Amino acid sequence: MKFYKHIFALFLVAIFGLFSCKTSKNSIKEEDFSVYLMTYFKDDDHSLHMALSTDGYTFTDINQGKDIVAGDTIASQKGIRDPHISRGPDGAFYLVMTDLHIFGKEKGFRNTQWERPGDQYDWGNNRGFVLMKSYDLINWTHSNFLFDEHFEGYENIGCAWAPQSIYDPKEKKMMVYFTMRIGHGLTKLYYAYANEYFTKLITEPIPLFEYPDETIQILDADIAPLPDGRYCMTYVAQEKPIGIKMTFSEDINKGYQYNPEWIDKEPGSCEAPNVWKRFDSDTWVLMYDIYSINPHNFGFVETSDFKNFKDLGHFNEGAMKTTNFKSPKHGAVITLTKQEAVKLAKHYNYNLTIE
Repeated sequence: MKFYKHIFALFLVAIFGLFSCKTSKNSIKEEDFSVYLMTYFKDDDHSLHMALSTDGYTFTDINQGKDIVAGDTIASQKGIRDPHISRGPDGAFYLVMTDLHIFGKEKGFRNTQWERPGDQYDWGNNRGFVLMKSYDLINWTHSNFLFDEHFEGYENIGCAWAPQSIYDPKEKKMMVYFTMRIGHGLTKLYYAYANEYFTKLITEPIPLFEYPDETIQILDADIAPLPDGRYCMTYVAQEKPIGIKMTFSEDINKGYQYNPEWIDKEPGSCEAPNVWKRFDSDTWVLMYDIYSINPHNFGFVETSDFKNFKDLGHFNEGAMKTTNFKSPKHGAVITLTKQEAVKLAKHYNYNLTIE
Protein backbone atom coordinates (compact mmCIF):
# COMPACT_ATOMS: atom_id res chain seq x y z
CA MET A 1 0.00 0.00 0.00
CA LYS A 2 2.85 2.42 0.82
CA PHE A 3 4.33 1.78 -2.63
CA TYR A 4 1.10 2.75 -4.40
CA LYS A 5 0.70 5.86 -2.24
CA HIS A 6 4.22 6.91 -3.18
CA ILE A 7 3.56 6.37 -6.90
CA PHE A 8 0.31 8.34 -6.67
CA ALA A 9 2.13 11.21 -4.94
CA LEU A 10 4.70 11.37 -7.73
CA PHE A 11 1.89 11.28 -10.27
CA LEU A 12 0.29 14.31 -8.64
CA VAL A 13 3.60 16.20 -8.74
CA ALA A 14 3.94 15.47 -12.46
CA ILE A 15 0.36 16.54 -13.20
CA PHE A 16 0.71 19.79 -11.29
CA GLY A 17 3.99 20.38 -13.13
CA LEU A 18 2.25 20.31 -16.49
CA PHE A 19 0.28 23.37 -15.48
CA SER A 20 3.05 25.24 -13.71
CA CYS A 21 4.62 27.01 -16.69
CA LYS A 22 2.48 30.12 -16.35
CA THR A 23 3.56 30.54 -12.73
CA SER A 24 7.21 29.62 -13.11
CA LYS A 25 9.85 31.70 -11.39
CA ASN A 26 11.18 32.99 -14.71
CA SER A 27 7.80 34.45 -15.66
CA ILE A 28 7.17 36.21 -12.33
CA LYS A 29 8.63 39.69 -11.91
CA GLU A 30 9.13 41.50 -8.63
CA GLU A 31 6.23 43.85 -9.40
CA ASP A 32 3.92 40.80 -9.51
CA PHE A 33 4.46 40.10 -5.81
CA SER A 34 1.99 41.59 -3.37
CA VAL A 35 1.97 39.33 -0.29
CA TYR A 36 4.53 37.82 2.08
CA LEU A 37 4.22 34.23 3.30
CA MET A 38 5.91 33.11 6.51
CA THR A 39 6.32 29.50 7.60
CA TYR A 40 7.03 28.69 11.23
CA PHE A 41 6.41 26.08 13.92
CA LYS A 42 5.50 26.07 17.59
CA ASP A 43 7.13 24.14 20.40
CA ASP A 44 3.78 23.06 21.80
CA ASP A 45 2.66 21.19 18.67
CA HIS A 46 5.79 20.57 16.55
CA SER A 47 3.73 21.20 13.39
CA LEU A 48 3.72 23.44 10.32
CA HIS A 49 2.12 26.90 10.45
CA MET A 50 1.76 29.67 7.87
CA ALA A 51 1.06 33.40 8.12
CA LEU A 52 0.45 36.10 5.48
CA SER A 53 1.27 39.82 5.36
CA THR A 54 0.38 42.40 2.72
CA ASP A 55 2.84 45.03 3.98
CA GLY A 56 5.75 42.97 5.31
CA TYR A 57 5.19 44.28 8.84
CA THR A 58 1.97 42.73 10.17
CA PHE A 59 1.50 38.95 9.84
CA THR A 60 -1.73 36.98 10.32
CA ASP A 61 -1.85 33.22 10.69
CA ILE A 62 -4.00 31.77 7.90
CA ASN A 63 -5.53 29.12 10.19
CA GLN A 64 -6.10 31.14 13.38
CA GLY A 65 -2.85 29.91 14.89
CA LYS A 66 -3.65 26.24 14.31
CA ASP A 67 -1.33 24.04 12.29
CA ILE A 68 -1.93 23.44 8.58
CA VAL A 69 0.01 20.16 8.59
CA ALA A 70 0.35 18.18 11.81
CA GLY A 71 3.85 16.97 12.55
CA ASP A 72 2.64 13.57 13.72
CA THR A 73 1.22 12.89 10.23
CA ILE A 74 4.44 13.47 8.26
CA ALA A 75 7.50 12.91 10.45
CA SER A 76 9.12 9.68 11.57
CA GLN A 77 9.53 11.21 15.05
CA LYS A 78 5.91 12.51 14.97
CA GLY A 79 7.05 16.13 15.03
CA ILE A 80 8.76 18.70 12.82
CA ARG A 81 10.92 21.73 13.54
CA ASP A 82 12.62 24.47 11.50
CA PRO A 83 10.29 24.65 8.45
CA HIS A 84 11.81 26.48 5.48
CA ILE A 85 10.03 27.35 2.24
CA SER A 86 11.48 28.34 -1.13
CA ARG A 87 10.29 28.72 -4.71
CA GLY A 88 11.80 26.74 -7.58
CA PRO A 89 12.10 27.67 -11.28
CA ASP A 90 9.50 24.99 -12.09
CA GLY A 91 6.76 27.00 -10.35
CA ALA A 92 6.80 24.68 -7.34
CA PHE A 93 7.18 25.49 -3.67
CA TYR A 94 9.64 23.46 -1.63
CA LEU A 95 9.40 22.80 2.11
CA VAL A 96 12.13 21.19 4.17
CA MET A 97 11.85 20.50 7.90
CA THR A 98 13.80 18.86 10.68
CA ASP A 99 12.32 15.45 11.54
CA LEU A 100 12.50 15.75 15.33
CA HIS A 101 10.17 15.95 18.33
CA ILE A 102 12.02 17.17 21.41
CA PHE A 103 9.06 16.25 23.65
CA GLY A 104 8.48 12.84 22.10
CA LYS A 105 8.72 11.02 25.43
CA GLU A 106 6.29 13.40 27.15
CA LYS A 107 3.83 13.03 24.27
CA GLY A 108 4.01 9.23 24.38
CA PHE A 109 5.71 8.80 21.00
CA ARG A 110 8.72 6.98 22.48
CA ASN A 111 9.89 5.57 25.81
CA THR A 112 13.20 7.43 25.95
CA GLN A 113 14.15 11.11 26.15
CA TRP A 114 15.70 10.97 22.67
CA GLU A 115 15.42 8.55 19.79
CA ARG A 116 18.91 7.25 20.59
CA PRO A 117 21.12 7.48 23.72
CA GLY A 118 22.06 11.07 24.53
CA ASP A 119 25.50 10.13 25.88
CA GLN A 120 26.35 8.73 22.44
CA TYR A 121 24.57 11.13 20.11
CA ASP A 122 23.97 14.25 22.24
CA TRP A 123 20.92 16.50 22.63
CA GLY A 124 17.90 16.04 20.38
CA ASN A 125 19.58 13.50 18.17
CA ASN A 126 17.74 12.74 14.94
CA ARG A 127 18.64 11.33 11.54
CA GLY A 128 17.01 13.40 8.79
CA PHE A 129 14.34 15.59 7.28
CA VAL A 130 10.82 15.84 5.93
CA LEU A 131 10.73 16.95 2.27
CA MET A 132 7.56 18.44 0.73
CA LYS A 133 6.66 19.88 -2.68
CA SER A 134 3.58 21.71 -3.97
CA TYR A 135 2.45 23.78 -6.93
CA ASP A 136 -0.36 25.58 -5.09
CA LEU A 137 0.67 25.68 -1.37
CA ILE A 138 -2.36 23.50 -0.58
CA ASN A 139 -1.72 20.04 -2.04
CA TRP A 140 1.64 18.65 -0.95
CA THR A 141 3.63 15.51 -1.55
CA HIS A 142 5.96 14.51 1.26
CA SER A 143 8.67 12.02 2.07
CA ASN A 144 10.92 11.21 5.00
CA PHE A 145 14.64 11.22 4.33
CA LEU A 146 16.94 9.59 6.90
CA PHE A 147 20.65 9.73 6.16
CA ASP A 148 21.54 6.36 7.65
CA GLU A 149 18.97 4.65 5.43
CA HIS A 150 20.24 6.19 2.17
CA PHE A 151 24.01 6.60 2.50
CA GLU A 152 26.64 4.19 3.77
CA GLY A 153 28.80 5.46 6.61
CA TYR A 154 26.11 7.57 8.29
CA GLU A 155 25.07 5.03 10.91
CA ASN A 156 26.74 7.26 13.49
CA ILE A 157 25.00 10.51 12.51
CA GLY A 158 24.42 12.64 15.59
CA CYS A 159 21.91 15.12 14.20
CA ALA A 160 20.53 16.66 10.99
CA TRP A 161 18.90 20.01 11.70
CA ALA A 162 17.56 23.19 10.13
CA PRO A 163 17.44 22.18 6.44
CA GLN A 164 16.86 24.84 3.79
CA SER A 165 16.56 24.65 0.01
CA ILE A 166 17.58 26.87 -2.87
CA TYR A 167 17.82 26.36 -6.62
CA ASP A 168 21.37 26.01 -7.93
CA PRO A 169 21.33 27.46 -11.48
CA LYS A 170 24.66 25.84 -12.37
CA GLU A 171 23.70 22.31 -11.36
CA LYS A 172 20.04 22.92 -12.32
CA LYS A 173 18.94 21.15 -9.15
CA MET A 174 17.38 22.04 -5.81
CA MET A 175 20.17 22.22 -3.26
CA VAL A 176 19.41 21.37 0.36
CA TYR A 177 21.81 22.75 2.94
CA PHE A 178 21.72 21.95 6.63
CA THR A 179 23.38 21.50 10.00
CA MET A 180 24.83 18.08 10.75
CA ARG A 181 26.80 16.45 13.51
CA ILE A 182 28.52 13.07 13.45
CA GLY A 183 28.30 11.17 16.72
CA HIS A 184 28.96 13.49 19.64
CA GLY A 185 31.05 15.92 17.58
CA LEU A 186 30.48 19.58 16.68
CA THR A 187 27.71 20.75 14.36
CA LYS A 188 28.86 21.97 10.94
CA LEU A 189 27.23 23.15 7.71
CA TYR A 190 26.75 20.87 4.68
CA TYR A 191 24.86 20.71 1.40
CA ALA A 192 23.51 18.03 -0.94
CA TYR A 193 21.28 17.91 -4.04
CA ALA A 194 17.74 16.56 -4.22
CA ASN A 195 16.06 14.58 -6.99
CA GLU A 196 13.54 16.34 -9.25
CA TYR A 197 10.56 15.02 -7.28
CA PHE A 198 12.07 16.34 -4.04
CA THR A 199 11.63 13.01 -2.32
CA LYS A 200 15.26 12.34 -1.38
CA LEU A 201 18.82 13.65 -1.47
CA ILE A 202 20.86 12.07 -4.23
CA THR A 203 24.37 13.24 -3.33
CA GLU A 204 26.25 12.72 -0.09
CA PRO A 205 26.76 15.76 2.18
CA ILE A 206 29.56 18.15 1.24
CA PRO A 207 30.95 20.81 3.65
CA LEU A 208 29.46 24.23 2.90
CA PHE A 209 31.61 26.52 5.03
CA GLU A 210 34.55 25.98 7.33
CA TYR A 211 34.71 28.18 10.42
CA PRO A 212 38.26 29.39 11.25
CA ASP A 213 37.96 28.22 14.87
CA GLU A 214 37.36 24.48 14.71
CA THR A 215 36.24 24.41 18.35
CA ILE A 216 33.15 26.54 17.59
CA GLN A 217 29.87 24.98 16.48
CA ILE A 218 28.18 26.61 13.47
CA LEU A 219 24.61 25.97 12.38
CA ASP A 220 21.39 27.35 10.84
CA ALA A 221 22.67 28.70 7.52
CA ASP A 222 20.45 30.84 5.28
CA ILE A 223 21.49 31.66 1.69
CA ALA A 224 19.89 34.56 -0.19
CA PRO A 225 20.71 35.45 -3.83
CA LEU A 226 21.42 39.17 -4.27
CA PRO A 227 20.76 41.40 -7.32
CA ASP A 228 24.51 41.82 -7.97
CA GLY A 229 24.93 38.07 -8.52
CA ARG A 230 26.44 37.32 -5.14
CA TYR A 231 24.99 35.10 -2.45
CA CYS A 232 24.58 36.29 1.14
CA MET A 233 24.88 33.57 3.77
CA THR A 234 23.87 34.25 7.35
CA TYR A 235 24.50 31.61 10.00
CA VAL A 236 24.83 31.03 13.73
CA ALA A 237 28.15 30.82 15.56
CA GLN A 238 27.97 29.36 19.05
CA GLU A 239 30.20 31.88 20.71
CA LYS A 240 29.04 34.12 23.57
CA PRO A 241 26.47 35.39 23.06
CA ILE A 242 25.32 32.94 20.41
CA GLY A 243 24.29 35.05 17.43
CA ILE A 244 24.19 35.77 13.71
CA LYS A 245 27.14 36.32 11.39
CA MET A 246 27.20 37.04 7.66
CA THR A 247 29.38 36.18 4.67
CA PHE A 248 29.22 36.52 0.87
CA SER A 249 30.29 34.53 -2.17
CA GLU A 250 29.87 34.56 -5.94
CA ASP A 251 29.20 30.82 -5.76
CA ILE A 252 26.16 29.31 -4.09
CA ASN A 253 28.00 26.62 -2.12
CA LYS A 254 31.64 27.64 -1.81
CA GLY A 255 33.95 30.62 -1.44
CA TYR A 256 32.36 32.14 1.66
CA GLN A 257 34.88 34.20 3.63
CA TYR A 258 34.80 34.59 7.40
CA ASN A 259 33.65 37.96 8.79
CA PRO A 260 33.88 38.32 12.60
CA GLU A 261 31.13 40.99 12.84
CA TRP A 262 27.86 40.18 14.62
CA ILE A 263 24.80 41.53 12.78
CA ASP A 264 21.91 40.75 15.12
CA LYS A 265 20.94 43.33 17.76
CA GLU A 266 20.38 40.99 20.69
CA PRO A 267 22.20 41.01 24.05
CA GLY A 268 21.25 37.33 24.44
CA SER A 269 21.46 34.30 22.22
CA CYS A 270 19.53 33.90 18.95
CA GLU A 271 19.41 31.51 16.02
CA ALA A 272 17.57 30.66 12.77
CA PRO A 273 18.47 33.66 10.55
CA ASN A 274 16.35 34.27 7.45
CA VAL A 275 16.99 37.08 4.93
CA TRP A 276 14.17 38.33 2.68
CA LYS A 277 13.64 41.35 0.44
CA ARG A 278 10.80 43.82 0.65
CA PHE A 279 9.20 43.84 -2.81
CA ASP A 280 8.27 47.54 -2.65
CA SER A 281 11.73 48.88 -1.77
CA ASP A 282 15.45 48.18 -1.94
CA THR A 283 15.60 47.06 1.67
CA TRP A 284 16.21 43.58 3.03
CA VAL A 285 15.11 42.13 6.35
CA LEU A 286 17.07 39.76 8.56
CA MET A 287 14.67 37.83 10.81
CA TYR A 288 15.92 35.59 13.61
CA ASP A 289 14.63 33.50 16.51
CA ILE A 290 15.52 34.79 20.00
CA TYR A 291 15.44 31.63 22.08
CA SER A 292 17.21 33.23 25.08
CA ILE A 293 14.12 35.20 26.15
CA ASN A 294 10.86 33.98 27.68
CA PRO A 295 8.48 33.93 25.97
CA HIS A 296 10.65 33.43 22.90
CA ASN A 297 10.14 35.81 19.98
CA PHE A 298 11.49 36.90 16.60
CA GLY A 299 13.88 39.82 16.17
CA PHE A 300 14.34 41.91 13.02
CA VAL A 301 16.96 44.19 11.47
CA GLU A 302 16.73 45.96 8.12
CA THR A 303 19.41 46.96 5.60
CA SER A 304 19.80 48.34 2.10
CA ASP A 305 23.59 47.87 1.79
CA PHE A 306 24.34 44.81 4.01
CA LYS A 307 26.71 47.02 5.98
CA ASN A 308 24.39 49.12 8.11
CA PHE A 309 21.52 47.44 9.96
CA LYS A 310 18.53 49.20 11.51
CA ASP A 311 16.95 47.52 14.53
CA LEU A 312 13.21 46.91 13.99
CA GLY A 313 12.74 45.31 17.40
CA HIS A 314 10.73 42.19 18.17
CA PHE A 315 7.29 41.01 17.11
CA ASN A 316 4.69 43.25 18.83
CA GLU A 317 7.42 45.34 20.46
CA GLY A 318 8.29 47.52 17.46
CA ALA A 319 7.43 47.88 13.78
CA MET A 320 6.79 44.16 13.24
CA LYS A 321 3.44 42.72 14.39
CA THR A 322 1.44 39.51 14.69
CA THR A 323 -2.36 39.57 14.92
CA ASN A 324 -3.53 36.12 15.95
CA PHE A 325 -0.51 34.07 17.02
CA LYS A 326 2.45 34.33 19.37
CA SER A 327 5.77 32.67 20.17
CA PRO A 328 6.61 31.45 16.64
CA LYS A 329 9.77 29.43 16.17
CA HIS A 330 12.32 29.27 13.33
CA GLY A 331 10.56 31.23 10.57
CA ALA A 332 11.15 31.73 6.85
CA VAL A 333 9.57 34.29 4.50
CA ILE A 334 8.97 34.30 0.74
CA THR A 335 6.82 36.51 -1.50
CA LEU A 336 3.64 35.49 -3.33
CA THR A 337 1.55 36.89 -6.14
CA LYS A 338 -1.94 38.10 -5.36
CA GLN A 339 -3.44 35.07 -7.09
CA GLU A 340 -1.31 32.62 -5.08
CA ALA A 341 -2.06 34.34 -1.77
CA VAL A 342 -5.81 34.70 -2.34
CA LYS A 343 -6.13 31.02 -3.26
CA LEU A 344 -4.22 29.95 -0.16
CA ALA A 345 -6.21 32.25 2.14
CA LYS A 346 -9.53 31.15 0.68
CA HIS A 347 -8.69 27.50 1.29
CA TYR A 348 -8.35 28.26 5.03
CA ASN A 349 -11.37 30.61 5.13
CA TYR A 350 -9.14 33.61 5.85
CA ASN A 351 -10.49 36.86 4.40
CA LEU A 352 -7.33 38.35 2.90
CA THR A 353 -7.67 42.01 1.90
CA ILE A 354 -5.17 43.27 -0.68
CA GLU A 355 -5.32 46.98 -1.55
